Amino acid sequence: MAARRNKRKRRNRGRFGFLYKVLSAAVIVAAIVAGCAVFFRVENIEVNGQSAYTAEQIIGAAEVEQGDNLFAVNKFKVMRQIISRLPYVDEISVSRRLPNTLVINVVECVPAAAIQGSDAWWIIDTKGKILERTDETRAAEFPPLTGLTPDSPVVGSQLEVAEGEENKLASLEKLFAALAARGMTDQAESFDLTAINFIKMGYGGRFTVKIPMNTDFNQAAKILEAAIAALEETDRGVIDLTLDEPHFIPYASMLG
Repeated sequence: MAARRNKRKRRNRGRFGFLYKVLSAAVIVAAIVAGCAVFFRVENIEVNGQSAYTAEQIIGAAEVEQGDNLFAVNKFKVMRQIISRLPYVDEISVSRRLPNTLVINVVECVPAAAIQGSDAWWIIDTKGKILERTDETRAAEFPPLTGLTPDSPVVGSQLEVAEGEENKLASLEKLFAALAARGMTDQAESFDLTAINFIKMGYGGRFTVKIPMNTDFNQAAKILEAAIAALEETDRGVIDLTLDEPHFIPYASMLG
């Protein structure tokens, strides 16, 4: 009997010991949460990487204020709000730096061209995103894009085009990506997609480049770089990449 009672007591002590551990852990967690709520408040909001917008505009779109609980800030909600409200924002990351700083890192869209349609001009980036609606004066700051017809353009959305022009738009976006990958975007001065089978691009203030509409644009950009490097600095003319080999035709010979 005594042995049975001792065994029961040990079992009860084990149960109470486990319960005590659980309650102790819960108290510790509650204390940590309470400490975070009291001590870790947003006092500083650091914004990096922006130029199209001020830090105040980024913070306003994020809807985060000084005094907010640092750990209660929903980082994914903040990122969604900024991207949806500020079209020039391409990528964003949000992090916490203890004890009191929220860090917002911004990667902005790269404007690539201006296209006219729906009684306005529209600036698009290298991914085909519409960044802003503007007038002719502002549009003149960017390479003109012709040969496509915007269909119900909306700022912040991807450019949609008239029926039958989808392949041209897809080719243009691949060309944008290829130029961006090789750091050639700044040299592109115009894009003409009027033709069915090639894109005509003004480039570097010296050349008109003809690129097949359906091609490996990364390879085409590489070939274009090599072709320009092989020419003299005074050369100006058409670089035709639609043939089996790149072909250069000086503007002077075309006048004759």
